Amino acid sequence: MSTENCIHIENICKSYKKQKILNNISFDVIKGEIFGLLGPSGSGKTTLIRLLMGMEYPNSGKIEIMGNKVPDLKTIESIGYTAQADALYTDLTCEENMKFYCQLYKIPKKECIKKINEALEVVNLNEHAKKIVSTFSGGMKRRLSLAISLVNSPKILVLDEPTVGMDPVLRKQIWLELENLRNSGVSIIITTHVMDEAMKCDRVAMLRDGNCISLGKPNDLIKEYNCNDLEEVFLKLGGDKDEN
Repeated sequence: MSTENCIHIENICKSYKKQKILNNISFDVIKGEIFGLLGPSGSGKTTLIRLLMGMEYPNSGKIEIMGNKVPDLKTIESIGYTAQADALYTDLTCEENMKFYCQLYKIPKKECIKKINEALEVVNLNEHAKKIVSTFSGGMKRRLSLAISLVNSPKILVLDEPTVGMDPVLRKQIWLELENLRNSGVSIIITTHVMDEAMKCDRVAMLRDGNCISLGKPNDLIKEYNCNDLEEVFLKLGGDKDEN
């Protein structure tokens, strides 16, 4: 794994009115690693992803992607992104949705079908390419959203809870593909609240109430805090507090 940083997040703070959502968050994502943002609902994971994608502005701090300060349209267009909510045209077919995003990414027409087929194969949707998306289950829509994030062959993937609604067999397949992408040099930042997924990450940042309560390799954190698993680490560091 390279030691070259592709994402730099420094002292990020974000508040809505008087409610602090993120408090002084700092970390780097290294080229060719899977970096996990681990925390319960309301911990600030999605807000941090939205800041990373330039959809919102921090109150203070800075974010740089590949050396460019966010927001930077050209940089953002080179990233594969799966939002927590599916942004799909349900009256179109799976393939038509993919073609639309190919146009947005300005992928040459002669390359589109090849890239679409490759991305749909990753999420096991090839046989559903001609089906109207309104007939898809929630899990199938998540898989299509993930395929869309792969269609432009990005060097950075930003995935917000990408496996929600997927069965265990497909979730395992998706993670194998994410590991293959990581091994090919793709940098992946992924949010999750599932501990076994967090264990698959090279490093994790644990978020709680907008604070980063720990950062490091999963097994190193387990050893450092003398715990049996990552969930125990999270609880030991204050993750068992009552929700606000």
